[in-house]
Order: sequence, then structure tokens, then C-alpha cells
Amino acid sequence: MKTITAENAAIVSELRVAVGDEVAAGTVLLVTELMKMQQDICAPCSGVVTQVHVSAGDELRGAEPLISLAPAEVSAAPRPSPDNSPRADFSAFEARISLLRDDSRPKAVARRHASGGRTARENITDLFDPGSFTEYGALAVAAQRSTRPLDDLQARTQGDGIICGTGTVAGRPVAAMAVDYMVMAGTQGYNHHRKMDRLIALAGRDNLPIVLFAEGGGGRPNDHDVAQLVVAGLNVPSFRQFAAHRGPKIGIASGLCFAGNAALFGVCDLRIATRNSQIGMGGPAMIEGGGLGVFKPQEIGPCDVQTANGVIDLLTADEAEAVAQAKTLLSLPNVTKAQVADAPVAALRSVVPADRTRAYDMRNALGALLDPGTLLELRRGFGTGMITGFGRINGRAVGILANNPLHLGGAIDAPAADKGARFLQLCDSWGLPVVTLCDTPGFMVGPEIEATGQVAHVSRLFLAGAHFSQPLVTLILRKAYGLGAMAMAGGGFDRPHYCCAWPSGEVGAMGLEGAVKLGQRAQLEAIQDPVAREAEYRRLVDALYENGAALNAASLLEFDAVIDPGESRAEISRALACAGPSTPAARYVDAW
Repeated sequence: MKTITAENAAIVSELRVAVGDEVAAGTVLLVTELMKMQQDICAPCSGVVTQVHVSAGDELRGAEPLISLAPAEVSAAPRPSPDNSPRADFSAFEARISLLRDDSRPKAVARRHASGGRTARENITDLFDPGSFTEYGALAVAAQRSTRPLDDLQARTQGDGIICGTGTVAGRPVAAMAVDYMVMAGTQGYNHHRKMDRLIALAGRDNLPIVLFAEGGGGRPNDHDVAQLVVAGLNVPSFRQFAAHRGPKIGIASGLCFAGNAALFGVCDLRIATRNSQIGMGGPAMIEGGGLGVFKPQEIGPCDVQTANGVIDLLTADEAEAVAQAKTLLSLPNVTKAQVADAPVAALRSVVPADRTRAYDMRNALGALLDPGTLLELRRGFGTGMITGFGRINGRAVGILANNPLHLGGAIDAPAADKGARFLQLCDSWGLPVVTLCDTPGFMVGPEIEATGQVAHVSRLFLAGAHFSQPLVTLILRKAYGLGAMAMAGGGFDRPHYCCAWPSGEVGAMGLEGAVKLGQRAQLEAIQDPVAREAEYRRLVDALYENGAALNAASLLEFDAVIDPGESRAEISRALACAGPSTPAARYVDAW
């Protein structure tokens, strides 16, 4: 005989068997209830019911006998519980989740694809490692329940227009926010901002990079559920919290990106945009509302304008390329296997012409110095006197800051200084060492140049260098004159972990020709014969060159070494290895 007893206090809610019933193992014998929760009491073995000790409604204290069974082989199958019927809650869940998929909006998706764009979910899927994405707040809808049916909001305002979540990109934990332009043209609603705030706080707590897919307009005025509680809505914390986030922030803009979306895109550490992007702090409605004229969206902040003025760091053909570039940027902390051996690189020996007055392409030097195919140049259309970007040397990621001898002879003007200073901030914030390639006659001068605010702009290079906390290596290819050369070395030749030059290097307090004309003016003016004067001028310049030539300057400890250009990769690798690991600095990156 097998007697089943009560395990704890409860009320007998329902009896399912009677004396003499044959029951199979697992059959529900009775149901008890405690705290409004019901529990099935099942047969532990097959048998025949010999006694029922309780009735419906009995109160149990625990340990009382409930049902007695005589174990036996029976032909009866387990009696199914009514709860085994199809569940309405699962059906409702599956129906609700299905509305979040792109296939629930075939017409909107078709229009998106016809315009050459991708959906927000397609971008998220492309960014993250397969199966790694966890979404936050997917079931949110626009705060318009007081004016629109809930089923309409669920079908047309999925996620309140933004997809937020975390996952891994090449194994690195990353957070992402993708504006869904198919929901109310990407405008920012009440719950939209709440989702952003949640993800930004989570990313800050866990020190995650954030990738923002920015598209659409600004604040949405018709979220009626909260309209009576809001006048201007200027206490939204999303903008401040996103700007304050210390982890890497990478923005991707595609299509129309105005107002609030442009503001979020603008505070990103690195800004990627597609060729079809239009980026502006105000869209057509705001411009017209301010009495400033009537414009089409395509006339406001097109990509060629925003590339030339420095707003866009990386311009890509489409969102697929933009996501690929974002993945490359997120992988920078990873050390990869060197793609070439540390053998001398012959191409570096011919980069700088023997004639010191002939210009050359600095990008040829970068192509030979870096691991093949790793150069990712930033802001190429802006500040053309300075080249900035990322690459790898023997697998280690580095920032590259280089003068461009093809523009103003390598002289540093205001845009070049702004570009270089912000890049040093970026590398410091991201924890990347920097290699500077110096070939400059100094800061650009002249009345017109000073009218651009040159003093303040070029001083940014000194400020950024003074606060830069990562390993720094400076390589002098040819000219290194005056304050401009000092700025290229983080503030002075004593600042880098290793400051070296090629044999073609030359240094001086100012350009040789200018130094002779200024310092020897009286001597030259005293020579009446123009031929003799020119000959004396050339002699003095040559004398200064010999004095400032790399070999002589290094012998007087102006900098650390003169190296074989072909050995540059090995020299830099050794210097960085001894400089130790890099740690991201707790600083913000200026938007400009």
C-alpha cells in the first residue's frame, strides 16, 4: 500500500479520483491551493485507489494522508491536466513579438531597401556577433495611448523608434542604439529617450563602447500621454548622459539626420556617415519656422559639406561599409598577428627624395610603415595639412599623426592643428599609443593666417600633447623646425618615449632660409653684387643645414637616435614594447 501525504499546509481544491479507480503513474489525483496558487498532486506509481482520506475544501496542516494506492499494473493512461491545453499567454506573446520583426512591415521595409538603406534590425544583426545580442525595452510603444488604440501603437510604433541592446563585436562587449526610421521618421519620443537613458547608464556601469545609428529628426511633439506634464521638455537627460559617457562612442549617420539625432551624432568620439547622409542641427521645418527660408532636406548638410568641414570622420558608400568600419574601430584594442615579418622595409628608404626641396607623398611612408591594409584614415577631406588615422605595426594598434608635405609644404595651419589636437584626445581616451611622423617647417604664419585665430588653434596641439598620457613615438622624416615640430612631438623632443630621425632629417629653431634672412640680414645687404650675395646666402643656408642635419643634431642629444628608414617598424615596435601597455584616459574628446 502507498499512501500519499500532504507536504505542507493547503486547502484541498479539487479531487480527481475515487476509490477503485485505476491510475497510471503521473495521473493528477487531487489539486491543493495555497496563497491563490494551485498545485497538482500526482500518482508516484501505477495502481488502484483504495482510499480517499480527504474531501474538497478540507484544510491541511501538513503530513495528513491524502490518497492510498495499491501498486499494480494498469492499462489506464495518465489523465491529462486541463492546463495542458494550448496557452493563450504564449499565443499573445508570440503574436506581440512577431510585430517587432521586419517582416511585419513589408511595405516600409521595401521602401527602405528601394532607397538603398537597411533597416535598424539589419544593421544591428550585421554589427553584432551571431546570437550575442540582448535587446532592452523592445515592447515599448509611443506614449500616445490616450489618443490611439494600443494595437495600432504596437503595430506601428515598435520600440518607440529605437532598438537598444548589448552584445559582442569580435568578442568585445558593446552596447548599441539604432534609430528605427520606419517609426515616425526616427523622431525621439518619451519612451525612446527612456530606453536610451537605460542603455547609456548600463554601458557606463559596465564600461562598454556605444555604437549609435543616428537617423531622423528631433523631439516628437505629439506624445500626448505626457504632453500635459511637459512644457518644453528640456530636462531630458539623454544628451548630457551620452556626452558624458567615457567609453568609446561611435556614431553612424545615414539618410536624414537632424536636430536631436544630429546632436547625439555630434558628441560621438568618431563619426561615420554614408554618402546619402544629410546632417544638420535643424531640418527644413525648423529652418522655415525660424524665418530663415524654405529648403529641401537634401540641401541641408550634405556629406560633401560635412566632410570638408570636419564633421564627418569617415565617409562610407553605405551602411554595410559603415558597420564594417565600426567593427574595425572596435577591434583596435586587440593585438593581431603581424602580417609581415620585422625585416627591413626597402620602400621606406626611398620615401624622402634626396633633393630636400622636393615634396613627396607622406601616405607612401604610412603604407610601408604600417601592416599592409591596416591604415584607416580619418577626416581626410578636412585639415589636409595633417594626416590622422589608425593602423597596426606588427599587430599592435597605433594612432598615426603625420604632416602632409604636399599641402603648404607641411606647415601647420588652423584646420590641421584642430584635426591633430582632437586626434590626440581621441587616442588618449581610447588608450592607443601614437606615432607621429614629423616633416614640417613649423606653424603657418602671415596676416591672413592670423585672422583665422591661428594662435588659439595651434595652441590646441600643445594642450592636447601636454595632457596626452599614452606612449608616444616621434619619427622625423625630414624637416623639424620651430614650435610646429615641438607640437608634433607632444610639446617638445623630450616628450616622446622615443624621438628619432631618418638620415634625411633636419632640425632648427626656424626654417633655414628664414633664419639666414632674418639673422644675417645686415651681412647680406652689405654685399653689393647680387651674385655674390646669393652665393653667400647659399653658403650660410648650407652651413645651417650641416649644423641641423640629423647626424649632427643627434650627436648633440637634440633627440634620441638616427635610424635606418628600413628599420623603422622594428625600432618603433621595440620602443612601444618598452613603453608598456596603454590605459584609456578618463577624459572627454572635444567635438571639434
